[in-house]
Amino acid sequence: MENQEYSVGLDIGTTKIVAIVGRRNAHGKIEILGVGKAKSLGVHKGIVNNISQTINSIKTAVAEAQSSAGVPIHKVTVGIAGKHIRSLQHSDYIMREHPDRYITEDDIEKLKDQVKKLVMLPGEEIIHVLPQEYKVDSEGEIQEPVGMHGKRLEANFHVVVGQMGSIRNIARCVREAGLEMEALTLEPLASSEAVLTKEEKEAGVAIVDIGGGTTDIAIFKDNIIRHTCVIPYGGGIITDDIKEGCSIIEKHAEQLKVKFGSSVPELEKDSTYVTIPGLHGRPDKEISLKVLAQIINARVEEILEMVNTELKAYGAFEQKKKLIAGIVLTGGGSNLRNLRQLANYTTGFDSRIGFANEYVANDKNQYLKGPEFATSIGLLMESLKIRDKKILPTEEEVIEQAVAKAEKTEKPAAEAEPSQPQATEEVVKPKEVARRNKPTFGQSILDKVKKFFEEVEE
Repeated sequence: MENQEYSVGLDIGTTKIVAIVGRRNAHGKIEILGVGKAKSLGVHKGIVNNISQTINSIKTAVAEAQSSAGVPIHKVTVGIAGKHIRSLQHSDYIMREHPDRYITEDDIEKLKDQVKKLVMLPGEEIIHVLPQEYKVDSEGEIQEPVGMHGKRLEANFHVVVGQMGSIRNIARCVREAGLEMEALTLEPLASSEAVLTKEEKEAGVAIVDIGGGTTDIAIFKDNIIRHTCVIPYGGGIITDDIKEGCSIIEKHAEQLKVKFGSSVPELEKDSTYVTIPGLHGRPDKEISLKVLAQIINARVEEILEMVNTELKAYGAFEQKKKLIAGIVLTGGGSNLRNLRQLANYTTGFDSRIGFANEYVANDKNQYLKGPEFATSIGLLMESLKIRDKKILPTEEEVIEQAVAKAEKTEKPAAEAEPSQPQATEEVVKPKEVARRNKPTFGQSILDKVKKFFEEVEE
């Protein structure tokens, strides 16, 4: 199998690192070839804080993915998150030299490149320049300007910015793990590719990806990305709260959260307890599930209030910006029982749990059904889009072919190119001259008779 036939998504998370190898089948769905998973060591709240440990974790996940897929992995599309991520809105324009020619992808890239030259704060770097709406001359609210004519091309952009050091650290870890970074994608954007529908993006929706170290938010309206942000709290801090509140080790705290954790204490009975084994001969410890739920609830409510603050900052409660599709919860933290009900109550929006397996064709054992795989599958989808863009003809090429064909068909006969001038005198070859000058049989007899009479007269 050639490397071009498949793509790889690499999710470098706080609690786990996942590598997924896949390709697109004939029906447009994703066929997973292999999955590799490793415990994430050296990443804290989405930021690399130990290079060597992160490299080893990446190598472990990639080796497992290579083994299960049976193909070599060279290029990967990597996700980025962390509290250093921020976003801003920016408008910019270019003046086109040839307004009589239609707008191409080159014009849009030229406008994007101009935005990428914006001066950021010291140590910051632009990660994404995402166009929202275009304006051509005096015509606004254009989503696809390619093929149009105009002098001034303007656009509103959603610009995602991150710390240069954090970006360089991720790139170094990937490079020293023996891989080439095909693209760097903001994780909530990748998750949205995997779990959101086109109808939800059109109606207005917020994806809330609760990971191990961060909670990532992306808001869409009218199929346009409107707002992104990263909250520096995730499932890991809930585990820490359980560990401290119940005086148990982290391993047992994580198990309690995953197996028995609930976001709503009122739904738990006072008489229900779970027993935790004691350490080194110490007696076992009994923990009330209601107390456990109270510990979890306090932290989850705090995270949801931060989400609410971001929704208000965007203006989600205004009539024009209202999120009709509500909230989609995803990420490993969304596995908490009753989280959806608490999110509905706290934010006032309807919510659902987002699963990525509806885009996957061969997940028969439902291994990838969990929302914790949403980001990695989204990164794989992003990698496949990059590969498809390189293989398939671009919109510019399609339009050029269509315009050339139309011009050729509609061109009047009068405007046709003049043909080569033809010689006015007929060119006769030597043999043809000889053949035409040769006398016929009758002419030959007549010549002989004339010659006979001329001799007699003499």
